[in-house]
Amino acid sequence: MPPATSALITNDAVVLGLLAMTLGGVFWTASRQNGFWKKFYTYIPSLLMCYLIPALLNTFGIIDGNTSGLYAVARDYLLPSALVLLCVAIDFGGIIRLGPKAIIMFLTGTLGVMLGALVSFEALRLIHPETVAGDTWRGMTTVAGSWIGGGANQAAMKEVFEVDATLFGQFVAVDVLVANVWTAVLLFLAGRAGAFDRWTGADLTAINALKDSIESYRAQHARVATLTDIMIILGVGLGVTGLSHFLAGPIISWINSLPAAWRLQDYSLTSNFFWIVVLATTFGLLLSFTRARSLEGAGASTIGSAMLYVLVATIGMHMDLGALLDKPFLFLLGLIWIAVHGGLMLLVAKLIRAPLFFMAVGSQANIGGAASAPVIASAFHPALAPVGVLLAVLGYALGTYGAYITGLILRSMAG
Repeated sequence: MPPATSALITNDAVVLGLLAMTLGGVFWTASRQNGFWKKFYTYIPSLLMCYLIPALLNTFGIIDGNTSGLYAVARDYLLPSALVLLCVAIDFGGIIRLGPKAIIMFLTGTLGVMLGALVSFEALRLIHPETVAGDTWRGMTTVAGSWIGGGANQAAMKEVFEVDATLFGQFVAVDVLVANVWTAVLLFLAGRAGAFDRWTGADLTAINALKDSIESYRAQHARVATLTDIMIILGVGLGVTGLSHFLAGPIISWINSLPAAWRLQDYSLTSNFFWIVVLATTFGLLLSFTRARSLEGAGASTIGSAMLYVLVATIGMHMDLGALLDKPFLFLLGLIWIAVHGGLMLLVAKLIRAPLFFMAVGSQANIGGAASAPVIASAFHPALAPVGVLLAVLGYALGTYGAYITGLILRSMAG
């Protein structure tokens, strides 16, 4: 028998319909090209609204996220499926053709996020120890997942490191606010690309060649999805998710049979959810080397993103918005964190003479993911927008691994 609740709506079917209408409303208004909504979403990111509206519904007692079963369904089925479909879109050949500097800048961004987490944690321990006391490190793992990969990796870290819903809500606010400040900085720099490239001494020949090759790639692979395409995409995503669930149990049983000295005990190899996420990511990567990658032309990553946004809404149902006022120094932690990331990106760009395009898109592919990396890329040239998607999808693949390692280090630092 479900626990008693004072929420106005307790039927999960009704709640799901309400969340779907909310997401549809956000995307419809965000697509307006002029008027009030155009101005509104210039300042308020649509992703934040996908979190915020369900949180408001929960805060004002219209729904009760704590008694709903929707999040568990989205976490266990939609999240792994989204990871598969986002990873299957990876074009390693395309990434290689970008040249080593693009990859170096992207990986520098990943390293900057990991290093920034450690530096900001230590900085706040000196500035305001109360902010990083207790389980704050757990919440930081979710930001690491988001900033290396995206929302799917963020949600994975929430489960693997058992992050409290209130703490998670606080770090979602830090994530969105700080990430959008950084996006504004990158857009500002994009308007001054010429001066930046002269400062680094960058060779722009490869960038100009990319513009032509990407336009050709887009024309070659894009197609209108048929019902068959959509059913195959769902079959791949949900099928691999089922396989991941099937294999996770035996893997954990085998690990548990090993001597204790050979295995990690906490948040690691004995976590069922961890293995589901890792297996789904790994299978997605392997599928990217097969004909399955052609499903991207029919919108595999778009369907994966749709699954992800349903998960985003169910996570929002658990937020306590009033808790944002409890730890204002968390925003300082986020600013120090992103400053370390940005500083490392600038240093490496100068050292290897990378164009601003590689630095900006490599950074945003980490911090903003597939939702905003194309925006930064298209600020240089509209035809380059897919490059942002390409690198951002690679971030989805690395996000689980990089954030997990960061979490283990933060746990040891926290004592």
